[in-house]
Amino acid sequence: MKRQNLPAVFALSMIFSLLTLTGQANPKTEADTLQVPQNVKVILNNSCFGCHNTDSRNDDAKEELDLKTWHQLTGTKRLLALKHIRETIEENEMPPKKFLQHKPEKALSAEQKKLLIDWVKQESSALLKK
Repeated sequence: MKRQNLPAVFALSMIFSLLTLTGQANPKTEADTLQVPQNVKVILNNSCFGCHNTDSRNDDAKEELDLKTWHQLTGTKRLLALKHIRETIEENEMPPKKFLQHKPEKALSAEQKKLLIDWVKQESSALLKK
C-alpha cells in the first residue's frame, strides 16, 4: 500500500469504528433492542421511544432511560429500570403532561398502562429467577 493512502485508510477506519460504536452504522428506528411482546413494543414505539433513545434531543429522557441501549444493562440495572418504568406509569408521570399538550395521541390508555405494568412485572420476575 502506498504511504500516501495510509491517512485516507486510517481516516475511513476511524469513521467506521465510531459509527459502529455509536450504533449509527446500522441505526435502529424502533425499540428493537428490547425483547418484548409485539403489543408492548407497539406501545413503547408510539409513546416512549421518541424521547427515550440515544438519538433523542431530550437529554433528560435519554439519560433517565435509553431503550436503544437496554441490552447493555446488567441484571441489577435492568431491574432498577423496570421498577422505575412501573412507578412512573403508575404515577401517571409518563408521558409527561407538558409533552401530551403537544402530542395528545401519545397518551397511554388504561389498557396500555396495564400491559406495560404486566410486562414489567413479568420481566422483573424472570430476572430475579436467574
